Amino acid sequence: MKRLYGTILALALVMLSPEPRLRAQEEQHFVGQFLVATPTMADPRFQESVVYMIGHGKDGALGLVINRPIAEGPLADLLKALGRDIESAEGKVTIFYGGPVDVEELFILHGNDYASKATRFVGNGLGVTSDSEILRAIAGGKGPRQKLLIFGYAGWGPGQLEAEIDSGAWFVIPAEMSLIFNSEPEKTWERALAKRKQKA
Repeated sequence: MKRLYGTILALALVMLSPEPRLRAQEEQHFVGQFLVATPTMADPRFQESVVYMIGHGKDGALGLVINRPIAEGPLADLLKALGRDIESAEGKVTIFYGGPVDVEELFILHGNDYASKATRFVGNGLGVTSDSEILRAIAGGKGPRQKLLIFGYAGWGPGQLEAEIDSGAWFVIPAEMSLIFNSEPEKTWERALAKRKQKA
């Protein structure tokens, strides 16, 4: 997990710097917004995907797909698979596919009712955490009330995302909590499409 914040989230941490100069730059980009695949998306890994953007700048972009549940099972089984055999872990969790990069790495996207030293707040009252402390909190019933457990992420090199948007593969809309945390993720993409039509 330490490697995760040392490498994968390096871009996100730069974009989330509190320095005013970087904040002004960030406003021109897509951090904290939805990247939505258009119906013409050719890449099968991203067809009908909605991505919550957690990093975007001159060095590239980073996001988490939030509408692809891939498994559901006991929290205890997940913790054991991660090498976190925490006693008295109860309940079930749903696992989401976050993108094709580093699919073995876990991100937890959650509300602002939880924070640790490893939490990085992105916007919209949402944070991203991926350390042992949040797993222990969740196992003990003290974790964030709203959360997505996401393996992997979507990443783009410099200028790559902008080119894909210009080609018509994606469009960008404001993120909404109701589309991130809901009981019908299979309908999230259609609802995001409807939001675009409402703006048109």
